[in-house]
Amino acid sequence: MPALNNTNATVLVTGANGFVGAWIVKKLLEQGCSVRAAVRTESRGQHLLDTNNNYGGRLQIVAIGDIAKDGAFDEGVRGVEAIIHTASPVTLVADEPKELIEPAVNGAVGILASALKNGSSVQRIIIASSFAAATTDSDVPVTVTENSWNDSAIKDCEENGTQASQLSKYAASKTLAEKAVWAFFEKHKPQVNWDITVLNPPWIFGPVVQEVTTAETLNASCKTWYDILVKGEPYGDLLTSPDRGWIDVRDVADAHILALQIPAAGGERILISNKPFVWQDMIDVANSMSPKPYHTLAKGTPGAAVRKLTINTEKEHRILGLRYKTAEELVRDAFANYAARGW
Repeated sequence: MPALNNTNATVLVTGANGFVGAWIVKKLLEQGCSVRAAVRTESRGQHLLDTNNNYGGRLQIVAIGDIAKDGAFDEGVRGVEAIIHTASPVTLVADEPKELIEPAVNGAVGILASALKNGSSVQRIIIASSFAAATTDSDVPVTVTENSWNDSAIKDCEENGTQASQLSKYAASKTLAEKAVWAFFEKHKPQVNWDITVLNPPWIFGPVVQEVTTAETLNASCKTWYDILVKGEPYGDLLTSPDRGWIDVRDVADAHILALQIPAAGGERILISNKPFVWQDMIDVANSMSPKPYHTLAKGTPGAAVRKLTINTEKEHRILGLRYKTAEELVRDAFANYAARGW
């Protein structure tokens, strides 16, 4: 299957100024690739240029506007050998489910449609999906694999509309967007020279390299991590149940780049995740470290954790072979990053 074996290749990265996208841009440049960084407006790409200015002309900013509009990526895909698509709405606030579903689906399919139209040089496309497309919080023991789909979120939205849970609206958008990606690719497979890989990460934490000025303006997952470990929010049972997956952002970036380079990753849906955790686990790790990793740490509510989630990452180990960063590495490096920013 096609794969990116040229370290001098040009890669289009969408959502390039986001938490994950900025790390992918950084690591691709470090490996010798050229990067076309797709952002909504040119001004949103300035921080990328400033923080990667030692790579000269190998970083180009392209403004693509609203990713949900037809043809948004038509020009961005011209002349690139690979695409990493991370741009997607990330919010749990919506009235109608379609407010999240339509832009997620249109954006995910739109990048493929543009590659079909103008991407004659493209060899592989990596789509960043989500663990939310595979499962949701469960009251019963569950094992999640690449065959798992979060159809319950879709059902909640179909049956309850505006009254569906906010988590279901978000998860349904991720699930339907990924299903649309696979359907589009299968339909047009005979017409293209590229293949796709879909990666499904869970909660993503870690140090930030994107533009952010204060802890209050962190991206959603990092803001939650900061609020719980530093401020002690939320309290009570939410710290010990349910258990969820987690992964360091640097491992997510590595996974996307490896998925470009490894032939066997083509055509695969791959779960990428560290072992499951409850929030109290992160708090306990932070408080066990010496020296203290941050000037303020919450204590939480130590106690028996409820653990019902099993994540099967056999495929990732077999194909990508990631070495996941430990919770200790995550806590140390994220807090060092925050402290260096004067927080």
